Amino acid sequence: MSKTKTSIIFTGDIGFDRYMDRRWEDEHLISQPVLDFFHSADHTVANVEGALIDAVDDGSRGVFFHSMNPAATCVLRNIGADIWSIGNNHTMDAGREGVVSTRNIAKGMGCMTFGAGLNIDEASEPVYLDEAGGVGMFGVSYMAECIPATETEPGIFRWDDMDYIARRIREIKEKCRWCVVVSHGGEEFTSLPSPYTRERYLKYLELGADVVVGHHPHVPENYELFDDGKAIFYSLGNFIFDTNYQRVHLYTDTGVLLKLIFTEDKLDFEAVGIRIVRGEERIDIAPLPDVFTNIPAAEYELLAPLSAKAFVEEDKRKMIYLEPDRFTNASKEVWDGYFFSEEPDGFFRGAHMDFNIIVPFSEKAEEGAWKASRLEKVKAYILRQLEK
Repeated sequence: MSKTKTSIIFTGDIGFDRYMDRRWEDEHLISQPVLDFFHSADHTVANVEGALIDAVDDGSRGVFFHSMNPAATCVLRNIGADIWSIGNNHTMDAGREGVVSTRNIAKGMGCMTFGAGLNIDEASEPVYLDEAGGVGMFGVSYMAECIPATETEPGIFRWDDMDYIARRIREIKEKCRWCVVVSHGGEEFTSLPSPYTRERYLKYLELGADVVVGHHPHVPENYELFDDGKAIFYSLGNFIFDTNYQRVHLYTDTGVLLKLIFTEDKLDFEAVGIRIVRGEERIDIAPLPDVFTNIPAAEYELLAPLSAKAFVEEDKRKMIYLEPDRFTNASKEVWDGYFFSEEPDGFFRGAHMDFNIIVPFSEKAEEGAWKASRLEKVKAYILRQLEK
């Protein structure tokens, strides 16, 4: 007889390189209160950000290359990660061999994976749990830098493959009470999702999904609850991830661990905040970030332009870090040449890093409608990005 209730914890981004290199060797990497939360759940879905493979990067492949030493799996075992989300923009950094190695290691540990595979059928294949009336979940990833799986080639399941996504949702709902879409997408370092990201996740719900859980932005974002019991959690931020590129930005040392609690007729959730204690490079419990709150549509409309304005400033910080000679003290003409082009890393028209949409949208913040928002802590949280 299957369980009538189950709980599943979802993590934010996990990467064991740069500052986190060899941190899996420290038995105190994750504090006991954080471990206690993990151990309170029936399952854990870990966002494994990069291939688990012996051939780690020597530093020659640039700031955006990420892979993991297979020895780091001791941490995944310690947090009870029996399901791995491997669909992300770093899974293919180590090529086909990285996908094969990661899936084989997971299988050897008795763990399930979703989001990437040796072909589109594998990459899109759901994970099923015969609990709480049935829970099915699969993973999707944004377009940029995510090599899509095909009928014959390895890769990830892209979040814009709407026909295939609709098919997978239908398959799950025919078998299960619950459908969860785990999405690795949205712009980095923004406090609220861009309008086109939010619209995409709303579409998944319209297609029949019950919950969307997001990561990739490397900072926490809000969630949105709906009258029909459905929910979107836009970004859980970082869990175990720390690089110089991250440290340029505010809130990259914080994250959320999300526990979804399913019964046969109801979805509920619990969450705890975590922080990366930099210098010591360990993970400790923390208050939930102020932005991690329910922001309904009316409040989102007020606050989204302000968040977009802060996001533009965060992207400027990123580009000054990556190309200081070009962007330090750059003129408006230089910035306009960058923003109003197809140059931004990961640009997809109307879908990702499209500053042709974001910059004009951000300028609406000057009208001051955001001041009418009742979410004072969220306003202050976003304004801190503008004050940095």
